[in-house]
Amino acid sequence: MTIESDLIRNIALVGHQGNGKTSLAEAMLFRAGVITRPGRVENGTTALDTQPEEHDHTQSLTLGLASFSWGDHRINLLDPPGYADFVGDAMTALRVADVAVFVIDGVSGLQVSDELLWQAATERSIPRILFVNKLDKERASFDTVLAEIRERFGSGVEAIDMPIGEASAFSGVADLLTEHVILYNAGSATTSDELPADIADREHEQHEHLVEDVVEIEDDLLSKYLDGEDIGVAELERALRVGFLDGSLWPVLCGSAVDAIAVDHLLDFVCRIAPAPTEGPGVEVLGNGRPGEVRCDPSGDPLAYVFKTQTDEYVGQVALMKIVSGTVHADDVLVNQRTAVKERLHNLLHVLGSKHTTIDSAVAGDIVGAIKLTDVATGDTLAPIGSSLTVPPAEHAAPVYGIAVAAESAGDEDKLSTALAELVSDDPTLEVTRDNETHQTVVRGAGDIQVQVALARLQRRYGITLRTEPVKIAYRETLLGSAEAEGRHKKQSGGHGQFGVAKVRFEPLPRDEGFEFFDETRGGVIPKSLVSAVGKGIADSMGRGGRHGFPLVDLRATVLDGKHHSVDSDDFSFRMAGALALRAAIDKVGTLVLEPVDRLEVTVPAAAQGDVMADLGRRRGQIEGTEPARDGEITVIASVPTSEITDYSVALRSMTHGRGRLTLSFKCYQERPEPR
Repeated sequence: MTIESDLIRNIALVGHQGNGKTSLAEAMLFRAGVITRPGRVENGTTALDTQPEEHDHTQSLTLGLASFSWGDHRINLLDPPGYADFVGDAMTALRVADVAVFVIDGVSGLQVSDELLWQAATERSIPRILFVNKLDKERASFDTVLAEIRERFGSGVEAIDMPIGEASAFSGVADLLTEHVILYNAGSATTSDELPADIADREHEQHEHLVEDVVEIEDDLLSKYLDGEDIGVAELERALRVGFLDGSLWPVLCGSAVDAIAVDHLLDFVCRIAPAPTEGPGVEVLGNGRPGEVRCDPSGDPLAYVFKTQTDEYVGQVALMKIVSGTVHADDVLVNQRTAVKERLHNLLHVLGSKHTTIDSAVAGDIVGAIKLTDVATGDTLAPIGSSLTVPPAEHAAPVYGIAVAAESAGDEDKLSTALAELVSDDPTLEVTRDNETHQTVVRGAGDIQVQVALARLQRRYGITLRTEPVKIAYRETLLGSAEAEGRHKKQSGGHGQFGVAKVRFEPLPRDEGFEFFDETRGGVIPKSLVSAVGKGIADSMGRGGRHGFPLVDLRATVLDGKHHSVDSDDFSFRMAGALALRAAIDKVGTLVLEPVDRLEVTVPAAAQGDVMADLGRRRGQIEGTEPARDGEITVIASVPTSEITDYSVALRSMTHGRGRLTLSFKCYQERPEPR
């Protein structure tokens, strides 16, 4: 049975690593009756951490999806990793969710990823709820964390709950809207309107504070309140929802995921207050190259956006998609706008971790899976035949950490190429390049952990034994000065011989000028048809490297004179003459090694600016300037030799406790200092 769009709730659980997002998802599934007992992350028994790599690391490493029923509602729960290297999955979850639930550690308080993801959600105008977790732990303090949240995120933060008991005595919550108490004992919940005596006065005070803030959202309600009239719970919640949807109010609830305390209360609250897909803004699309918008309309033309593909060892690739518009039925045929290939949706699925339930149809706003598709990758759009609409794929930060890989056996080389392509198809935040200068295949990502996990998954999934090594630096050489040199190639072994002589003037060019070739010969000393062969020979020799074995660049070669033989001279002879002339010039004047230099932009808290600049100085970096960034941060702009920052993302994370961000781009080549 297809559920209506206005009863769907697409929820992204986001927050810092270790805050308990996956445990909260597990508790929700338990409260919904989907599982009989909650699994534990540390034991590798949760419904959403299904990959062996996740069990090894005892943390989520890929985006999890759980679709289940809660009363009349369909919940699509997105659980991305909290570790910084996998922020791409968190951005994906925020893109397809209609509400974000920030899971905050009740002991540690706000942490780095909480703040960075809050900024991302703000930029996307996603309604946000905060859930202060782990209140059953020693040293947990709801009041302390709430004050920190308010200080960091502003006056729109409103407590909806008040905890009952602390640490091991934590047993439930008081709902500040209804002034009811929900107590939990041995997994069961009881609701009462009798407040415990030790919290009654404080609860009434906080209830009044909430009412005063909420009534200001609607003028009619404020007038009613100022006239001394009673404000009903339904009126309060309606006004609260208005503030929540317009981004001026962020409710804070609390509980314990491990003990499933107040998790059902959170789900009820989300279903009442969070927007249905039909209430949110339309999805931006391109049609015939022009931007537009498609509203979530079950009666519209079918349109689906593939936000993630995952490989299941039993069913193969699973394409996770959000139905942007229309109603999609099993066996419908849609066109992949990237490949122009018709895709028949043989199997539509509701996904719960690694478990799949076949469904007949999916309505606009729902999130479903599909298997046995021909050629679908993350970011693809499936549209009706003849449609030009495309949902632009997500943009991700350029990768900043890389490692070179090769198959241990020659027989695995072809498998490796296919496996790497599928790896990037599933996760476009990864990048695979083949460097023709260093002859390395390089896998790049947001950090060392992401790359290591990706390679471990590749080896397990495809049975390939990998050899890894650091990324080689693509050094180059250029001549130290100008020189004239002669290249003479003569070979006679009976019959037709080989003969070519070329005198060439070589001059270094400014950086990035490439290779220039000129002919100043006179009198036909070299036939015009063979002069170009001299240039080809020089270019070939440049590619083979100079005195240090690195390719030569930025060179002008001018043929001045030469000799030829009417019978023995040919294209090959003068190629050899050009190559030999270059070798002779190198022997005369020597070469200079050039190293690549990157433009580096590092955004850090102002307090870390001095440490970062000092560290860049030790890496031979040239500071080009600083710029103010958001929230008191500073962006340091520098030019740094590539060889000095191959591991910089790891060092920056350690130096700034995870608060630093960087972007890298190639800038130029410059002279490499001689080793001391």
